[in-house]
Amino acid sequence: MAQRIHQYKNQITAISFVLIAVGFILGFFHHEDGKNLALLIATISASLPIFTKAFQALRMRVFSIELLVSIAVIGAVLLGEYTESSVVTFLFLFGDYLEARTLAKTRKSLKELTDLAPQEAMVIRFETPMTIPVEEVVVGDRVMIRSGGKVPVDGRIVSGQASLNEAAITGEAVPVTKRQGDLVFSGTIVDNGYIEITAERVGDDTTFAKIMELVEEAQESKTPAEKFLHQFAAIYTPVVVLLSMLVLGGTRDIHMAITFLVIACPGALVIGAPVSSVAGIGNGAKHGVLIKGGEIMDTFAKVNAMVFDKTGTLTNGKPEVVDIKTFSSYGEADLLHLVAQAETISEHHLGQTIVKEAEARNFPITNESKQGEVLKGLGICATINGHTIAVGNRKLMEKEQIVILPKVGEYAVHQEKSGSTAVFAAIDGKLSGVISIADQLRQDAPNAIAELRKNGIKKIVMLTGDNRHTAALTAQTLALDEYAAELLPEEKAAFVKQLKESGYVVAMVGDGINDAPAIATADIGLAMGRGGTDVAVETADVVLMADRLEQLAHAYTLSKATIRNIKQNTYFAVVIVLVLLAGVLFGSVHLASGMFIHEASVLLVIVNAMRLIGFQSSKDMVSGDNREEEKRYSR
Repeated sequence: MAQRIHQYKNQITAISFVLIAVGFILGFFHHEDGKNLALLIATISASLPIFTKAFQALRMRVFSIELLVSIAVIGAVLLGEYTESSVVTFLFLFGDYLEARTLAKTRKSLKELTDLAPQEAMVIRFETPMTIPVEEVVVGDRVMIRSGGKVPVDGRIVSGQASLNEAAITGEAVPVTKRQGDLVFSGTIVDNGYIEITAERVGDDTTFAKIMELVEEAQESKTPAEKFLHQFAAIYTPVVVLLSMLVLGGTRDIHMAITFLVIACPGALVIGAPVSSVAGIGNGAKHGVLIKGGEIMDTFAKVNAMVFDKTGTLTNGKPEVVDIKTFSSYGEADLLHLVAQAETISEHHLGQTIVKEAEARNFPITNESKQGEVLKGLGICATINGHTIAVGNRKLMEKEQIVILPKVGEYAVHQEKSGSTAVFAAIDGKLSGVISIADQLRQDAPNAIAELRKNGIKKIVMLTGDNRHTAALTAQTLALDEYAAELLPEEKAAFVKQLKESGYVVAMVGDGINDAPAIATADIGLAMGRGGTDVAVETADVVLMADRLEQLAHAYTLSKATIRNIKQNTYFAVVIVLVLLAGVLFGSVHLASGMFIHEASVLLVIVNAMRLIGFQSSKDMVSGDNREEEKRYSR
């Protein structure tokens, strides 16, 4: 019964409005009995959803807003105030309707994401193309996507080329060209072209499914302000009932007591914080920023120190081998081939760069007789065809007791001062060569850091496992406050902990497995999503899906704007309630007019929160290169 009443609540609201209009028309023609009957029926019909919800709350021992309205309506009917009882119930239902509609708009970004979820996939099985539900795609399936089609699963292109719109994943509207070997994500759209992919992640494991899950969980999460107001409302309601009884005892005016009861409803106060939080998280999702909950948003807004990893975070994460210098009987090609074979066990950017360089030179990379160990923050040790290979930084050479000759050290320092990372390679216990790898700074890094400083970040630090010379050059170029180089993962985490103990609220931005301990240690952890490792993304509180640092600046200013919006709504709601209650006690605010102002205040806080849906940080969210690309597409 209760469910059916709730189901037809909008129709009941409309019927109530019609009956009230009929009642006023009859009153205009002096048909008082007809007027009272119409208004009484309007009151009874509109009261059904309110009374039902109040009763359900009472069964759970909760004093709800609906209970206050129910008491007030019963009192007004007993006093024969049918105009006020009908108008109050109608306004309450109508306000509820408008509130639901407006809240639905704040969740529009999530709905837009849901609508992008692919339903079907065209796969090739037994050499025959067939269309199947996306749930039936399995890892290893060969999937076809034509122009205008949605990518149904995460996978790697094995044939074809296409321009893809990845806005659902990254928030970036400019299409990206993808070719054979590139990774594509579920939920993205082929603007033009044709590709065939091999499914690597399906169902709930796809990037798109994880984004949906994270956004839904985030919108259910509460800020500290929401948690406080929820607890406050549970105490506030019975207190209001007691105060209205005191008003009745002091004034002997039951009408004033009932009006006091209704006007004191904390509607705007209770709704103001959740709607702001939902709107803020929705805005982030639309811009490719996943903020995992209202509490995280609240903490992020308080951050005043930002710590960055270097490789893949401040740099593009697309390093290239720029030089190979040998210091033994091994030639350049032989050294690269052996080192690349060993580096296939590593997920580190530098190791994968060496593998790609070997593949680009058409060296065969196989798994022949390979055993190995990844030493986090140092490098790798492996055995290839009976040869012991050690590849990494100076600390690894020291650990393995491999001597670095002066001329080798001088060469490595020269490369590092020029901005390259020197990777030492030892074969069978003897240093055999140095592979120099260079990575360019992200083009948006200077602007993003300037924007962070402008919006309240007092200290910006870079932590890296890279050498001190390259780190110094990067820190100087970006005008950072501090840097620390040649750090192990646990040393990064210790640095972050020390910064927190100094009184800073710290955010750590990284993208690799090495960054996960520091990300977890910080007050707020941020991960570069598209290029970041799964462990970094899972550990982080905020994920930047497009791998653009300008998203970080947007996420930070969005968090501050959201918390500011919550405070505005809270202050406004409190002031309105106090003014209305004063008006009731002085006899200038009556039940119907007070209820109208009360519902208007609820709508005003929602409208204020909705401003967050269109919020933009002061810097344009599109980088310079992307603007030029966007212009070309717009032509």
